[in-house]
Amino acid sequence: MGKKRNKANTTFRKIIRNTHLVLGLGSGLIIFIMAVTGCLWAFQEEIEAFTSPLPEIQMQNAAVIPPVEARRLAHEVFPGRMVHGTLYGAANDPVKVIFYELEPEFYHTVYLHPYTGKVLHIDNNLTGFFPFVLEGHRYLWLPKPIGEQLVQWSTVIFAVMLLTGIVLWWPKNRKNRRQRYTLDWKETTKWKRKNYDLHSVIGFYISFIAVIIVFTGLVMAFESFKAGTYYSLGGQKETLWRVPENNATTNQIALNGNGMDLLFNKLRSEYPQAVDLEFHYPATEEEAIYVEIGYEEGIYYNADYRFYDQNTLEEITSPTIYGVYAETGFPEKVMRMNYDIHVGAIGGLPGKVLAFFASLICASLPVTGFLLWYGRTYKKKPVQLKPTRKKRVAVPVD
Repeated sequence: MGKKRNKANTTFRKIIRNTHLVLGLGSGLIIFIMAVTGCLWAFQEEIEAFTSPLPEIQMQNAAVIPPVEARRLAHEVFPGRMVHGTLYGAANDPVKVIFYELEPEFYHTVYLHPYTGKVLHIDNNLTGFFPFVLEGHRYLWLPKPIGEQLVQWSTVIFAVMLLTGIVLWWPKNRKNRRQRYTLDWKETTKWKRKNYDLHSVIGFYISFIAVIIVFTGLVMAFESFKAGTYYSLGGQKETLWRVPENNATTNQIALNGNGMDLLFNKLRSEYPQAVDLEFHYPATEEEAIYVEIGYEEGIYYNADYRFYDQNTLEEITSPTIYGVYAETGFPEKVMRMNYDIHVGAIGGLPGKVLAFFASLICASLPVTGFLLWYGRTYKKKPVQLKPTRKKRVAVPVD
């Protein structure tokens, strides 16, 4: 009985090892790219704030240009282009008018002086170092339909590799367990042994954090996985993002196209504690005005998403998980935290540092894994010395 059990265990571990090996060799390069770009993205906001500071503006006792005027001024720079929204930060920050169109992709930001409306700066958000990094992380710098699929399924594969890696790491007996927990290196330890320990021991420790990163990545990669996770937590709302339609069918208060400006003045007085207010212009006559209210720099989960009838400015309740944060339940809060957990922002600067090193170590796993496979597959054959023939010594005959 014991022999059969040992044989079954050996067969099981062999299957796990082969699965781990094949998946690793097939997706190693993709996982490496995803991990390295994720590592670089962790401090994107801090680095960009340091390398590309906003123009300094002196605070004035004057009115800030409202959203309708901001859009008009920005359209002088990009006439005919779709304005996604206008972002208002601190009183001495520029007003950011954001242009975005999906096909063909057009993504620019026009920075306006908050009091005079003068154009201070223009950014192409599709060029530069961090847009390049994000493109690699999401699409591997390939056409979106191809790269997106490769990234999605490589994330699934990496999840399987983490699980199979833990199974392979688990020692067969208690005597070997201590060795699996530590890097017990000596001066005589060879590099192959060190490489094995880096892959197995370090990989084991980082797997607990990597599982969280991978899980949150799957939530963003697959809408079905996101919905399944949300509903398994007891959620009942829609998970797909959408802006609701207006409740009213007639213009009851004769806004004359200035409803956005009236809403702007109203919300600025109601939310003085807000770090920023972003106003999104309705794409159609039926669509509501969408406003995002942020309360912390670099944190997105606790922002308020509010929607207003563009004819009456009455607030509309969203049927999705995106609404007023204080009014959401546990399932909605968990799903809205997903991105901040993925990049480590949920834990502030220490969380980003943790995400940075976790991604860096994850990037090393395909490298150390490949070296393990290569070293075992292409071992140096021992040099065989040719047998030397003994010379016959002539013995003198007396």
